[in-house]
Amino acid sequence: MTRSRRPWIAVITFGRMVKFSHTVFALPFALAAVALAARGHGVTVAQIAAIILAMVGARTAAMGFNRIIDRRIDAANPRTAGRELPTGKVSLPAAASLTVASAALFLAAAAWLGPLCLQLAPIVLVLVLGYSFTKRFTWLCHLFLGLAIGSAPAAAWIAVRGRLDAPALWLSLAVATWIAGFDVLYALDDRAFDRKAGIHSIPARFGVPASLALSAVLHAASVAALLAAGHAAGLGWIYLAGMAVVIAMLVWEHAILRPSDLSHLNVAFFNLNGYVSVIYFVATLADVLLKQWAQ
Repeated sequence: MTRSRRPWIAVITFGRMVKFSHTVFALPFALAAVALAARGHGVTVAQIAAIILAMVGARTAAMGFNRIIDRRIDAANPRTAGRELPTGKVSLPAAASLTVASAALFLAAAAWLGPLCLQLAPIVLVLVLGYSFTKRFTWLCHLFLGLAIGSAPAAAWIAVRGRLDAPALWLSLAVATWIAGFDVLYALDDRAFDRKAGIHSIPARFGVPASLALSAVLHAASVAALLAAGHAAGLGWIYLAGMAVVIAMLVWEHAILRPSDLSHLNVAFFNLNGYVSVIYFVATLADVLLKQWAQ
C-alpha cells in the first residue's frame, strides 16, 4: 500500500466505525427545518454550512462515544464482533480523539451560530452521548435515542430564527418517533444476545410480534406529526404528495417484516428509511420554493 493511500484508508475506517453513511437519516429533516424557518427570514450559505457541520459533529461524537463504551459488548456479540474497535482496526486513543474532536466541532459550529445555540449545545451533547448508557438500565432506550436525534430539527430552526415555533416542534416529534420506531426494528437482530447479556431493549423485553406492533405505532405517530408540521407551516400539495410517498415507504417497511420472517430487516432499516428522509426533504423544499416563486 502506498503512503498516499493510507490517509484515505484511515478516513474510510473511521467512517465505517461511526456509520457516517447513516447521517442521511436525520440530516435531511434538519435541512427541511432550515428551509421552513428561512421563509420570510432568510438564511445564508454560511449558516447552512455551520448547521451541517454541527449535525455531523454531534452525530460523529455520539457514535464514537457509543463505540468506545460498548466495545466489550460489541466484542462479545457475534453480529458486532467485527467492528473496528473490537478488531483493533481503530485504537481506543484514536477513537477517543475522533470523539473529542467531533464534539469540539459541534461546539464551535454552535458558537458561530449564536449565543443561544452555544448555550443549548451542552444539553444536546448530554442527550446524544447519554443515549449510550440507557440500554444498560431501560428498554425505553429507543425513545431516548429518538429524543436525542429528534432535537436536530428544533436545533436547526433555532439556529435560523433564534426561537422555536410550532412547525419545528411537530417536526422534532416526528423525527423522534420515526427514529425510535426503526431503532426498535434494528434491535430485533440482537434480542437473543441482549437477553443473555442483560442489555435492555423492546425486542429483548417483549419479543418480536410486540416489537413490530410498537414500531408501527411509533411510525404512525411520526406520520401524524409530519402532517401536523405541514399544516402548521402552511404547506401545500407538493408536501402532501411527498407525504403520500413517505407513508407508502413506511407501510412497505412494515409489510415486508413478519414475526416469522425478518430476512428483509436490513432493507427495511437501511434502504427504506434513507429514502423516507430524502423524499421528505425534497418535497418540503420543493413546496417552499414553489410558494416563493408564486409570490
